[in-house]
Amino acid sequence: MGKIRTPQYRIVVADARTKRDGKAIEEIGKYHPKEEPSFIEVNSERVQHWLSVGAQPTGPVKTILKRTGDWQKFKGLTEPAPLKVAEPRDKEAEEAAFQAVLKELVLPENDTKGGESKGRGRKSSGASEKKADKAEKAEKAEKSDAAPATENTGESTTTEPEGEV
Repeated sequence: MGKIRTPQYRIVVADARTKRDGKAIEEIGKYHPKEEPSFIEVNSERVQHWLSVGAQPTGPVKTILKRTGDWQKFKGLTEPAPLKVAEPRDKEAEEAAFQAVLKELVLPENDTKGGESKGRGRKSSGASEKKADKAEKAEKAEKSDAAPATENTGESTTTEPEGEV
């Protein structure tokens, strides 16, 4: 399981006499070490069952079981401190941020130059061109208001009257 440089492990119960990549008896958990914090999912009930019938965990699996507290529970020891848990993701906020970035990347492609549209076979309406022109002029006005008067950027900030250009 996993991709290059992104290991993902399954925690399985297997007979010691079978091949390493052979068929497993049961999958009892997952471990993804590269996530922050590391993703550890263990079916505690099944772990306790297999340990009680004599299953012997490997070294790495024993370490994972100690982190989750399953090994201490089996041995009757005190449980460790709780694991660090990842914060829940707000999918709506992520989607809104993605859409905002997408708009920024897509809108410049829709601008028209010289009265010709970039799209094939599509005719743009005059109203949308006027709106785009007004938006550009408003942006230029905001930029010129925000810029200090003493700064020389090399660009002229003259305003053209609406109408003939």
